[in-house]
Amino acid sequence: MSNVHELNYLKEEIDALKNAGTFRKLATLQGANGPVVMLDGKEVINMSSNNYLGLATNEEMKKAAIEAVEKYGVGSGAVRTIIGNMDIHEKLEEKLAEFKREEATMVFQSGFNCNAGAIQAITSKGDLIISDSLNHASIIDGVRLSRADKAIFQHSDMEDLEKVLKEKRENYKNCLIITDGVFSMDGDLAKLPEIVELAEKYNAMTYVDDAHGSGVLGENGRGTIDHFNLHGRIDFSIGTLSKAIGVIGGYVAGSKVMKEWLINRGRPILFSTSLPPAAIAAATKSVELLMESSEYTDRLWDNAKFFKEKLGKLGFNTGKSETPITPVIIGDEAKSLEFSQKLFDNGVFVSPIIFPTVAKGTGRVRCMISAAHSKENLAKAVDVFEKVGKEMNLI
Repeated sequence: MSNVHELNYLKEEIDALKNAGTFRKLATLQGANGPVVMLDGKEVINMSSNNYLGLATNEEMKKAAIEAVEKYGVGSGAVRTIIGNMDIHEKLEEKLAEFKREEATMVFQSGFNCNAGAIQAITSKGDLIISDSLNHASIIDGVRLSRADKAIFQHSDMEDLEKVLKEKRENYKNCLIITDGVFSMDGDLAKLPEIVELAEKYNAMTYVDDAHGSGVLGENGRGTIDHFNLHGRIDFSIGTLSKAIGVIGGYVAGSKVMKEWLINRGRPILFSTSLPPAAIAAATKSVELLMESSEYTDRLWDNAKFFKEKLGKLGFNTGKSETPITPVIIGDEAKSLEFSQKLFDNGVFVSPIIFPTVAKGTGRVRCMISAAHSKENLAKAVDVFEKVGKEMNLI
């Protein structure tokens, strides 16, 4: 019998990953994703979660989710274009549009789905997409799915962006400039005001993936566009419901025209079952909480400032972060992995990030600060960073 079923070609690839030291095994979380967690049987301070505002365990949101299950069941039962469009889906979209100060929003099943579904729906053959070199993997995949031509500009380099526009724009019907709002590996912000100026100068549209800006920047967490006061000048604003909002899902915010088109041509909307009632109700409650108060975002930024200052004084390289994302750049890949493991052994979980996720020689651990962390959590984590950093001669 043929050994084709043994998938030897994949075994070889797995062995290559193991030899390169980049093979992953999943850590197992035993309980809720909070500031202190039980991970693989060990209690650790959690500094790797995207749960920026601590809302994944919010009591009001849990209650809303349970009530929605009682009324609507556990699943929507269909895609939205058939019979999976519940009144609660529409309520969430109305609430999000109000929150984001946009005409309309279209909710997708995940942030990844937004980019996979929206980019190919709004561009076609004869168009040009210009993308930042450090854009998220989901943007890269979304661009690949489009039939438009593609060009890359160097990260946040406005001269390079204008060079591409000058050389190529006139050859295409439509042009779409795509950037992350907050870049997830370094925590730096896109130069949105400059990008918008160039887009308007060259008659191009703008598309911002604000996954790490939603719930973090702007008034009460309205995002990077609100932070820069660019309402009405960004054509497609992508947000996530799975990071600061604390649940699951994503959305595209913009014009009513955008929404009407995505209902008809967004493939995840057409071919994938809509989000379940519990997630929709919890996300709606989360947005309402943010609209009512800035307490969550205030606490997040207070914690981020506290942690960054203490870590900076120790002499660690925290890069050019302008957000609660705090990379600690080690450089060497193997040392980054070792540093992460030793932090874990000492009671702090910070995920290592190495090539190919970041450039070779820029290996790091990435600290994700949360509003849920207590100052004691953060101070203890800094002490562990100092201890391990000195042991490994990093500081």
